[in-house]
Amino acid sequence: MTNSHAENAQDGQHRPDARGAAYATDGPGAAGAPDAPGVPGGSGGPAVSGEGSASGDAQAPGGGERDRAAEDAATRRLAKAVLAAEQALIEFEIAVETFRVEVENFSRLHHQRLGPMYARLDELDAQIAEAVAARTGDPEDVRKAREARASVLPMPNVEELFHGWIGSDGLFPEAQAMLAEQPVQPPQKVRPSEDARKAYRDLVRKAHPDLARDDAERERRDAFIARVNAAYGAGDEAALRELAKEWEAGPAPAEERLSESEELYARLEWLAERKELLAAVAAELEESAIGAMIKMAPQDPDALLDEIAEKLLADVAERETRLAQLVG
Repeated sequence: MTNSHAENAQDGQHRPDARGAAYATDGPGAAGAPDAPGVPGGSGGPAVSGEGSASGDAQAPGGGERDRAAEDAATRRLAKAVLAAEQALIEFEIAVETFRVEVENFSRLHHQRLGPMYARLDELDAQIAEAVAARTGDPEDVRKAREARASVLPMPNVEELFHGWIGSDGLFPEAQAMLAEQPVQPPQKVRPSEDARKAYRDLVRKAHPDLARDDAERERRDAFIARVNAAYGAGDEAALRELAKEWEAGPAPAEERLSESEELYARLEWLAERKELLAAVAAELEESAIGAMIKMAPQDPDALLDEIAEKLLADVAERETRLAQLVG
C-alpha cells in the first residue's frame, strides 16, 4: 500500500524477534560436528625373539583390525551427525518457505481486499479537512487540507503504474499465468489448507536437493522442488498429489554410501553455512511489516484480515458521519 493509512497500519505493528516461533527448530548448527575420537596407533608391545616372536607376529594383524574398527565406528558416528544436520536443515527450510508463502499471500490479499477501504479513508480525511478549512478560513486549517488532499493523490509507484501486473520483484503470479495462457488463480486464503501443507512437507522431506550426493541428482531435485513450491504457493492440492505420484514413480535416489571423515566434516560445514543463509531470510521475513502482522495471529492469519476489515469499515462509517455533520 502506498497510502498513508496502509503505511500507518503496517509500520505501527509490533515487530517480533528475528527468531520467532515459526522457526523454532534445531538446525544443523545445533547438531554440529562431533569431536573426532582419537585413532589408536601401533600394534602393541615390541616383538620378542624365539617363540615369543611368533606370538607377537600373530597379534599384529589383530591390532590393525582394532584400529580399523575404531576408525569405522568414528566414521559411522560422524555420518549420523551429518544425517541429523541434513534433516534439521530441511525442517528449517520448510518452516521458512511456508512462512514466505503466507507473507506473500497476506500482502496480496491485504492489497486486494483492504486497499479500497484505505483509499476511502484517505478521501474522507481530505474532505473533512477541506470542510473544516472552508468553515474556519484559518491558514493552518487550509494548510492541513492541502496536505490531506495531496496524500490522496500520491506519485504512483510501480504497482500502480502497471495496474497490478508488476511490482518491485517482477511480474505478479497472476500476470505470469495470463502471459503463459494459464488460468489465473489468486490465493484464496493466506495459509494453504492443512492437506496441502502436509503434502508439501512430505514431498520436501523426500525430494530435497540437500539430500543429493552428486550434481546430476541435485539438478533433478532442484527442478522438482521448484514445481513443488509453485504448487504449494498456489494452494493446489491436486497438483501436489500428482507431484507425489511422480516422485514415487521416478528414478530412486542414489543409495547413500558412507563417506570419508574429511568429506563428512566438509558436509557439516556446508550445512551450517546454509542454515546461516536461511536464518537471514527468516529474519528478513519476520521483520517485514507484513511478517510482523502475521505474527500477531499465527494460528489464523486469515482471521486477522477479517478483523482489520471490520475496523476499517467502522472507521469509514465514523468519518462519513463526521463529514455529514460538517457539510450538512
